[in-house]
Amino acid sequence: MNSATLPDYKRMTPEVRERLDRIAARPVILEGRNVFKRFPTSDGGEHTVLKDISFQVHSREFLSIIGPSGCGKSTLIRILTGLESATSGEILLDGKPVVSPGAERGMVFQKYTLFPWLTVCGNVMFGLESIGKDRDTAENVALQWLDIIGLGKYADYYPRQLSGGMQQRVAIARALVPQPRVLLMDEPFGALDAQTRTQMQNYLLEVWRNIDITIIFVTHDLDEAVYLSDRILALKANPGEINELIEVPVARPRLSRMLLEPEFLATREHIDKLIRPPVKREDRCDFQIINMVGDKTHL
Repeated sequence: MNSATLPDYKRMTPEVRERLDRIAARPVILEGRNVFKRFPTSDGGEHTVLKDISFQVHSREFLSIIGPSGCGKSTLIRILTGLESATSGEILLDGKPVVSPGAERGMVFQKYTLFPWLTVCGNVMFGLESIGKDRDTAENVALQWLDIIGLGKYADYYPRQLSGGMQQRVAIARALVPQPRVLLMDEPFGALDAQTRTQMQNYLLEVWRNIDITIIFVTHDLDEAVYLSDRILALKANPGEINELIEVPVARPRLSRMLLEPEFLATREHIDKLIRPPVKREDRCDFQIINMVGDKTHL
């Protein structure tokens, strides 16, 4: 199916429209208000990474953040986590300012962040012990979560003995055991191979459907953003500012065959045009391709 035959990316069935309206009617759980982030430069000036970012995320919504390199995706999610502060503006969780990390926000990073000296069970227990749970309670809950994620028999293994996908499942369980209101994920599947990545996407959707959690998910993968999300926050680069907040017109539950449906393809193509605009003739780099073999030079 080519671009000329794709539907308008805003077109959706009445059922999808109704579901998105229900999400919009839920309470706002996390909000950004006029967020700016600037870093000092060596010449005494300032570099603006994020410019006037304002958005709302509703309870149990799945929101993805996408944009070109340099748009500040990871900086924004670190501000949402409380690992960095905004230069101006504010982040509100349930109407209260976010000023530091907290148990109500879980975080999963792209790089494997399990503690190598702890077992799988010990890594999951860490999230509970860090909020004051006693060791016996933490162990019982951790073992329950390992059963939920299908890794119960690996409780006594160490991270080095697990595959990348299994390590990320443990990292997700560790982030979820304290029962946070919001799960923040910074390209968590970026280092995985294509097959494992697809498995992890479906695993994440299954977890999200079955517990009370709101997910904010940073990715650079267009298919992943459309496949997972209710809405997508597309950012511009240099400085990072909101380009468009897109409602995904694809029905739930999501299935792999939906990647070929017209609504999916139309949304993906629209986002691709947003974050990868056509290169102007004057901005193109002309390279000379030279054949150095033989006695002739071909350009």
